[in-house]
Amino acid sequence: MPAAPDFPPAPDAVKPVRALISLSDKTGLEAAARAMHEAGVELVSTGGTRAAIAGFGLPVKDVADLTGFPEMMDGRVKTLHPVVHGGLLGVRDAAPHKAAMDEHGIGAIDIVWIDLYPFESTVASGGGFDAVIENIDIGGPAMIRSGSKNHGYVAVAVDSQSIGLIVEALKASGSTSLALRKQLAARAFARTAAYDAAVSGWFAGQLEDAAPARKSIAGSLAQTLRYGENPHQTGAFYRTGEARPGVAYAQQIQGKELGYNNIADADAAYELVAEFEAPACVIVKHANPCGVAVGKDLSEAYARALECDAVSAFGGVIAVNRPLNGADARAITEIFTEVVIAPGADDEAKEVFAAKKNLRLLITDGLPDPHGPGEVFRSVAGGFLVQSRDRSLIRPSDLKIVTRRQPTPTEIQDMLFAFTVAKHVKSNAIVYAKDGQTAGIGAGQMNRRDSARIAAIRAREAGEAKGLAHSLAEGSACASEAFFPFADGLLEAVAAGATSVIQPGGSMRDAEVIAAADEKGIAMAFTGVRVFRH
Repeated sequence: MPAAPDFPPAPDAVKPVRALISLSDKTGLEAAARAMHEAGVELVSTGGTRAAIAGFGLPVKDVADLTGFPEMMDGRVKTLHPVVHGGLLGVRDAAPHKAAMDEHGIGAIDIVWIDLYPFESTVASGGGFDAVIENIDIGGPAMIRSGSKNHGYVAVAVDSQSIGLIVEALKASGSTSLALRKQLAARAFARTAAYDAAVSGWFAGQLEDAAPARKSIAGSLAQTLRYGENPHQTGAFYRTGEARPGVAYAQQIQGKELGYNNIADADAAYELVAEFEAPACVIVKHANPCGVAVGKDLSEAYARALECDAVSAFGGVIAVNRPLNGADARAITEIFTEVVIAPGADDEAKEVFAAKKNLRLLITDGLPDPHGPGEVFRSVAGGFLVQSRDRSLIRPSDLKIVTRRQPTPTEIQDMLFAFTVAKHVKSNAIVYAKDGQTAGIGAGQMNRRDSARIAAIRAREAGEAKGLAHSLAEGSACASEAFFPFADGLLEAVAAGATSVIQPGGSMRDAEVIAAADEKGIAMAFTGVRVFRH
């Protein structure tokens, strides 16, 4: 490891004399450039940025005036020069550095403002391979890193907030403080790290390499949270830049600030409700759906979802897959709800929700594609797990009927609905469903039999709440997101009133489970696909 040089301590205040500016997005350039000029800072720039500054009537030098070399190779080479990087990296108060700068005519660069080539937006817009490659910035990250390393003297801006802080400091005192330069350096290194993560992630995707030797995850801060899962834990919410409609980019119309658990539950609810084509409603409580239903409209879908487990729905998160109207909003606000997330809401709906000051209303720009590509992550001690998003879609033609009794067309519809919901329930998961409505959900148990029992309890209580003499699970389809290892779970489903069962199959005891189904006279289908959610 190289030893740290014995440099003099960095000064607290640095009065900038020269700034190097190179921007793709020139928003805010005129005001900032003018403020720096008025503070006595010489402006140096490249290409279009230099032309823009000159167009504002401000004096500006071309980088080529410093280096003595013209921009070349289609702009690939313009700032990669000792005069530029010496001006950024030189420790002004270190005698050897100062001597080298004097000997080679290297002037100090005290401010560098770079926003990098628009690599991420080029990828997002569907740019071709060659276009994306040309939008990988080389000189920009090099200058940002050089200036940030030498933050004892150089202030680095990588976004509008950063340059705003620099301009504010210049207006206040004509100098930048060491504390500010450290803050800016940390922000700048995070930006180049995120940029490199985007480049490496895109390249791995081009090579269809699902497990590259090194993998980086980058995000931009969306908001700090009051706390994490519990009040003694800190929390923050970051956006990855993935173009997927949902909670990350939703517009919050009203209500208290979202919390850690609110965001997690809203994401779970919205991902599930997007699975359905008909008007649908999902109610989530503590990461699991407690009621899911479709209907002729959202009001009916909500009422049917609420019927499944009105007790758990209190204080839950509601997701719908259609824009909300006033009638929908009035129905939803009859009980306490933490969050509502939808692809839209009309003025009447917003007015109704406004009466519930604490309710968070989130409006998105569409629905996520449940079968689209993507990755999901989970942290573990000392590392993280990554997997592809579960894009599975089970159609009637995918089912293998393994029992003597064939399911009716209605039972097949119920089985597929139940299995879709089970895909979004924490394992071990059992879901009873009938006529596009969940009847009972058992989630997160250590064995499948207990999940079946809990789902049956929910279905029986839901039937009682509805004034029925029987459980909502009577005549339902039972979905298990993984195979039944024993017949006991299936027998609990039959006892609850299920007449059909859908499961992946693949157990060593499949024959035993099939025999039990045949003995009870129910229909059972294997999907061949497990949708376990740990």
